Amino acid sequence: MINKFKIFIKVAESGSFSRAGKILQLTPSSVSRAIDRLEEELNIKLFNRSTRHLALTEAGEQLLDSARKLVLDFDAVVASTQPDKAEPEGKVKISVFESFGRLILCPLIPTFLAMYPKVKIDISLDNNVIDLYRDDVDLAIRIGYPEDSGLKIRKLSTNRMVVCASKTYFEKNGKPAHPNDLSEHNCLLINQNRQSPRWYFRKKDEHHKVQVSGNMVATGGTPLLEAAKQGIGILLLSEWMFREELKSGELVAVLDSWESSLFEQGSGDIFLVFLEDKYMKPALRLFIDFVMQHLK
Repeated sequence: MINKFKIFIKVAESGSFSRAGKILQLTPSSVSRAIDRLEEELNIKLFNRSTRHLALTEAGEQLLDSARKLVLDFDAVVASTQPDKAEPEGKVKISVFESFGRLILCPLIPTFLAMYPKVKIDISLDNNVIDLYRDDVDLAIRIGYPEDSGLKIRKLSTNRMVVCASKTYFEKNGKPAHPNDLSEHNCLLINQNRQSPRWYFRKKDEHHKVQVSGNMVATGGTPLLEAAKQGIGILLLSEWMFREELKSGELVAVLDSWESSLFEQGSGDIFLVFLEDKYMKPALRLFIDFVMQHLK
């Protein structure tokens, strides 16, 4: 029965028999049969099914929280009967946006694996916001405070944004003396699915929302950084992405007396995001503590 509840929970979270089967390493037909048997045993209908859509019934929604608690309590009882393991093990699946993962997180992972050789890290560098429920991800790293109240969140670091360009660009086009001057420049843009991209500036009680435009848009900062270094335009990115270029003078910061952001509310700080689970697997807990210690 407990395995049927686990399958039910994963189908509800993923919204698909096939997706749940992939996560649980079962065939879609096996998942479907398990749900059929659970519905028969409980004498209730859990899902409304069609060829294109799968949705919880009212009874299914009522059962879901109780099923989660039941599975968590069962797993806790099983764990309490096992002898303590001297060395943690298990897989931690991570999703992190490309630039931060490549520059900041990935260099730390070999150190962690050397400390805990039986732990396996499965990491994806992806600028799309993934669904931790549907994609079976243990930990995500995101810019900006997540909206999903069902997730556990820990602030990893502040995210200072800097406006910059190459010396060549400024020699040719001049430097903006005020945020509003940026509307006259070629700005290299992070794709935020906005028809009218805006950058936000604040200094004490003074606020400016500047509409910007340019000839390059990307979902991540790496392509924009390369274009900026070659004199194509002005960039607003996280300082940690190009500290070395600022130190060497390859890129020059401007408007640094202003607090700048891609977000109207807040600076888009960096957060660790994971599922609320009072019985968190030890390998995940260790990795979160490790990252917080090294990067906070």
